[in-house]
Amino acid sequence: MTPQAYESSVTTGTPTGFALMRKEFDGAIDGYAETLFVYAYGETVGGTYVALESFDGTIDGRRGTCNIAHSATTSGTDRSLEMLVIVPGSGTAELRGITGTGTITIDADGTHHLRLDYSVDESTLSA
Repeated sequence: MTPQAYESSVTTGTPTGFALMRKEFDGAIDGYAETLFVYAYGETVGGTYVALESFDGTIDGRRGTCNIAHSATTSGTDRSLEMLVIVPGSGTAELRGITGTGTITIDADGTHHLRLDYSVDESTLSA
């Protein structure tokens, strides 16, 4: 995670900012993503993030790229109002026509797990 310089002219109850990330995936989802991560978060009050990932790799053996958008809110010790969507129209190669949703779970040690509920419109693969 590489925080980026940002200074808003609007002061709120939580600091805001953004960072760039590179994530590595292994398992049924294998590859990497370059991620734009935007947040409003304070250590004592929690906050919300939104992220847009550009994924390159394989999902259940299908090679290609796609975008994944997700967000969540926390009070500091929990996650709520979670949303994750595969951006429609973003799939390429064998992931062309992919659509779906998913979840992110986080282990106590900070390890993140991505689960996707998706489908691929097979008719788009030969187009």
